[in-house]
Amino acid sequence: MTTMEPARFTIHDGAEAALPAERPATVVALRRRFPGGLAAYLTREDDGGRLDVILGRSRAEAEEAARTIGSVPECAAWFRHLAGSGGPRHVEVVDAWPGEAG
Repeated sequence: MTTMEPARFTIHDGAEAALPAERPATVVALRRRFPGGLAAYLTREDDGGRLDVILGRSRAEAEEAARTIGSVPECAAWFRHLAGSGGPRHVEVVDAWPGEAG
């Protein structure tokens, strides 16, 4: 079953530009290492916090990725911008309205 992994975090002062600038290389590395990943969304909340949402093919693949993501150098480098995180959660998608007809 498709799984969504939302992870809320805050970033260090001065990381506002680097976070999105380094995102493309991080996503490429994620896709290469974790082929079960389907989509990734990085958001900024009104209070300045961030929410990173990864959509995955299955819960098992999402949980494995969450356990081992720190071993991907590009991801580990991107995480240096994080000041605090509650860690990821895993939720199953029971219904969806995709943005594109397919």
